[in-house]
Amino acid sequence: MDFATVKALHIIFVVSWFAGLFYVVRLFIYHVEAQEKEEVEKKILSNQFQIMERRLWWIITTPAMILTIIFGAWMIILIPDYYLNATWMQIKLLFVLFLLIYHFICQKILVSFSRGKFSWTSTKLRLWNEVATLFLVIIVFIVSLKHSMNWIKGTISFFAVALGLMIVIKMYKRFKDKKHKRN
Repeated sequence: MDFATVKALHIIFVVSWFAGLFYVVRLFIYHVEAQEKEEVEKKILSNQFQIMERRLWWIITTPAMILTIIFGAWMIILIPDYYLNATWMQIKLLFVLFLLIYHFICQKILVSFSRGKFSWTSTKLRLWNEVATLFLVIIVFIVSLKHSMNWIKGTISFFAVALGLMIVIKMYKRFKDKKHKRN
């Protein structure tokens, strides 16, 4: 397989992996919020969320993660001198390692929820969901600006995005709390 095809497949599976990570945490949020419902509704919703979470995780998210790693490693194997000696790649791989840790923490949450243990609040999960967004932003910026990246601007931009996401989450929580008090 030529380099361009391997790269295209790597990008496709990166997109699929992130889609799965974003959606599974949204399901976790809804699953936690279902625990506040009446018992019958809570049971029906919890059963449905468990099915959705499990299928998403094991049929889409985890296979996409594995294929992302396979095709990413394949690219490095095809041009090792270029990739292994590039500072931007070493930094990118560090963030990919953090993303893998994020992935397995999500898996731990999935297992915990399937056992009926809900230690995460919906607010904490909303914040957790934004961690994947931050990884996406920084990895894309590192790869896109690999040859011209101004590290000071990149770092400031990263923290600005993080701050912006936290502000949006706080505003959403206030809106939700006000709406809940009205009902």
